[in-house]
Amino acid sequence: MSSDSIRVGLIGAGYIASWHADALRATPGVTLTAICDPSFGAAQGLANACGARAFDSLEALISADVCDAVHILTPPQLHHRLAIQCLTGGLHVLVEKPVAESASQTQEIESAAQAAGKRFHAGHNFLGIPAYQRLKDQIARGALGRVSGAELNWCFPLSPLRSGPFGLWLLREPRNLLLELGPHLMGFAVDLFGTPEITHVTLTQPVALPGSDIRPQGWRILARAGHVDLVLTLSLVETMDDRSVTVRGSAARARLDFASDTLIVDRENASDLVVNPLRRQLDQSWQHLREGLRNARVQLFSLNTRSPYGLAFQGMNAGIYGPLARNRPADARFSGASAVTVMQALDDTIARAPAGTMTIASPAVQTRQPKPTAMVIGGTGFIGRALTRRLVANGHDVRVLSRGRSGPFPDLPDTVETLGVSLTDKDALTQAMQGIDVVFNLAKSMDKTWEDALRNDVAVAVTIAEAAQAADVRRLIYTGTIASYDMSDPGRRITESTGFADDMTDRNIYARSKAECERRLMQMHRDQGLPLVIARPGIVVGAGGPLQHWGIGRWHGAGAVRIWGHGYNTLPFALIDDVADGLVRMIDNNAAVGQSFNLIGEPMLSARGYFEAIHRALGAKLRVSSGNLSAFYASDAVKYLLKAHVLRRRGVIRPSLADWKSRAHFSPFDNAHPKAVLGWRPESDRTAFVEKAITGANLFGY
Repeated sequence: MSSDSIRVGLIGAGYIASWHADALRATPGVTLTAICDPSFGAAQGLANACGARAFDSLEALISADVCDAVHILTPPQLHHRLAIQCLTGGLHVLVEKPVAESASQTQEIESAAQAAGKRFHAGHNFLGIPAYQRLKDQIARGALGRVSGAELNWCFPLSPLRSGPFGLWLLREPRNLLLELGPHLMGFAVDLFGTPEITHVTLTQPVALPGSDIRPQGWRILARAGHVDLVLTLSLVETMDDRSVTVRGSAARARLDFASDTLIVDRENASDLVVNPLRRQLDQSWQHLREGLRNARVQLFSLNTRSPYGLAFQGMNAGIYGPLARNRPADARFSGASAVTVMQALDDTIARAPAGTMTIASPAVQTRQPKPTAMVIGGTGFIGRALTRRLVANGHDVRVLSRGRSGPFPDLPDTVETLGVSLTDKDALTQAMQGIDVVFNLAKSMDKTWEDALRNDVAVAVTIAEAAQAADVRRLIYTGTIASYDMSDPGRRITESTGFADDMTDRNIYARSKAECERRLMQMHRDQGLPLVIARPGIVVGAGGPLQHWGIGRWHGAGAVRIWGHGYNTLPFALIDDVADGLVRMIDNNAAVGQSFNLIGEPMLSARGYFEAIHRALGAKLRVSSGNLSAFYASDAVKYLLKAHVLRRRGVIRPSLADWKSRAHFSPFDNAHPKAVLGWRPESDRTAFVEKAITGANLFGY
């Protein structure tokens, strides 16, 4: 490469792309020049934020000659084809893990790179964490003595296994879980110790996906690399975060927490038997203090822009583009040759898995084509899945709109079809609604700016409504949110006649956006006769829902939660089955048209009562702390000032104390309206509620 800046493009504009973009902009000698995604709107949005060009096809990006290298950030099944296309097109490539679906595909990418005279890098980002280099230095200079063994852990909850979305690539086959997460651990093993020989594989904690398709939530892999014994553990249930590498040597034991960027070394010392244990513990205490202070300093002076995860990407980029700019050999951590070794070890692991555990359940045999009369937009989400199954139970065939062409209903091939349609394409939506009697719009968009919310949430809601009118749909049922209410006053009881604030510019974007959607849809009802019903579910709990529910508090892993406020006021819980029942009751009730309904269950539990019920029912005592809402607001205000006036970011939301208090749900709800109009009868027995919300909800995954 020349001394000029290396021009880099991103292929894929999804969630992970923003991490790559931020890291590239912090990498010396690199310029982010292009974003490519089949959704030009998604590409344009990220490109505008980064000062890059947007493309909707790889061919257009390559022919534009605006990149020297690309990061491939698409779903894994596309990596192999796209990587080879980019390499043959004259571009260096970094491919997010898993770089391919097999070692043979990975070798084909590496061979294509060699043939083209370009470089193929693997996106094993955690190998770029600063503390990992310190661990390697300790091993290299013999500070741990002669290494005999290592334990590599990825113990971190994977909620899609229990609550979806189930259409993700990583859930399509049992082996995909290992291909998705295994590169983190196997990358460390290969880089530290060389090629591992897999000796034994055990799978544990099975969970059934829809259609009784079993997935293991635990993998225990025994391996050996030279004279070093390796134990690799994947645990995806609700467990305390333990993403670590522990290396045992004759003189010391080192533990790298690669999720937190910390390294602690437990050493022997030569003190006498009385002082030895004290000195050993004090040494570790000082190390913990040092690591904590280092990370706190980094976060403080970077305004929380250099998280361990972000630093990992920056370290990876330095390891890739430093050698590339200086025409030096590729860093072995991220080289194509290393990627082949990692993927071969994962292939060997899959081959050693117990017989039958890598097969997927055969889908139910279809005996007829569905004839949908109901459409569920957002049908793969928590509420959408329950609603779809309730509709089927009530005799409806259902068309589910989804980003993909498969959904969480493999056991219902005769009654549910999944259709991939852009929610911004009015004509396609109108066509998809032909023959549909009722449309449920459960879609939502989690945006960071109000401009994005207007485009991705509000405009989409209006487009869906216009399509429903054009298709002569008899009923449109839209799900808003109770979060749009000002719930900061304990003395005010909220009913459907309680309005939203006239000025919502200081509310969180989600609450404000949903309120704006409601306002525009109700205007269409009044002006154009849109057959609209609005539902606002409460804090929805039950089977298929998450343990770590952010409607209750701020979670710190599966074992600690800071609840919003003091936690003693009764929360507006609603069982998932009751919410589905309420939505279905809106279909044929003509009196419901033009009205809104807060689907709030009977008063049952406070936040503290909910966690105490979990303790009693499941034996799991979570660490529950009160959240000082004034402190949350003050912190938010400081961040607002820094972002708006120091970092000069556009569209920063002005915080308000009322917004924070609303998260605590201080205002009680009155659910008389859905009872009177819809005949809705939410669960009223406390014992039955706890059974459905907690005991039978599989909150921990086992």
